[in-house]
Amino acid sequence: MWIIVTLVAAGFQTARTALQHRLRSLLSVSGAGFVRYLYGAPLSALAVCVAWAAGVEWPQIAARFWPTILGGGVAQILGTVCLIRAFDARDFAVGTVFAKTEVVQVALFSLVLLGEPLRWGGWLGAAVCMVGVALLATKGRRLTWVAVRQPAALYGLAAGGLFGLASIGIRGATKALSGGPIVMHAIVTLAVMNTMQTVVHGGYLLVREREQARLAVVHWRSSAVVGVLSVCGSAGWALALALQNAAKVRTLGQVELLFTFAVSRWWLHDRHSRAELAASGLVALGVLAVVVAG
Repeated sequence: MWIIVTLVAAGFQTARTALQHRLRSLLSVSGAGFVRYLYGAPLSALAVCVAWAAGVEWPQIAARFWPTILGGGVAQILGTVCLIRAFDARDFAVGTVFAKTEVVQVALFSLVLLGEPLRWGGWLGAAVCMVGVALLATKGRRLTWVAVRQPAALYGLAAGGLFGLASIGIRGATKALSGGPIVMHAIVTLAVMNTMQTVVHGGYLLVREREQARLAVVHWRSSAVVGVLSVCGSAGWALALALQNAAKVRTLGQVELLFTFAVSRWWLHDRHSRAELAASGLVALGVLAVVVAG
């Protein structure tokens, strides 16, 4: 079940990213990121209300749920900022490579924070997946220690770590809920996180980029689509993380790269080299190893 849910979530995330790219012509990077929460929070809250009205059992919420989901939500916001700064450092390839170390970092976080280690086959698969991700992102360019010390690499590593912490936060928050179906755990977690993110990110915009907060509302037709896709994708991730080890979920989620290649080839009509196709195969092989042997 978690495999299907993760694949669907990755598909929604790919579609959201493609449409969010167009939204950048109307809003700043921070503003375009904010619409995810602004329009996603009401939808996730509505889902909770519908489930509650339908008689779905409400979960019991442990005290640790609140700081855990707040930490995960803030980590997701900061991770996005770091990733954007990595791109702004004019080293997209290196920034992307190190941001994608999320796969390995989330496995380490799962081991240390949640006590959920992968088996040796899972670690091998994660390593193979990382090699494929690196080859895809660099397109054959060489990575050196000089590159590691560049701002793009440092911000990229921070982004990967923060996204990993966000996944652990969501996983930890769902584990702090008891009683009721797993699906209810997922949508409650998502609704709370989106609401907190709207308040935190919205507060930042009101203080630092007030005009972007206004434009996010003015351009609601374009922004709402991104919000809908985002909440659907986030609901999928939350459900998957409620069902399975965060390291496995995030590693399988790397198939988003393959979805992106497909969109690029058949929608944007881009062409890719044999090396890029081979790297994509490594990603798929690593994902399969984690799912089967992890």
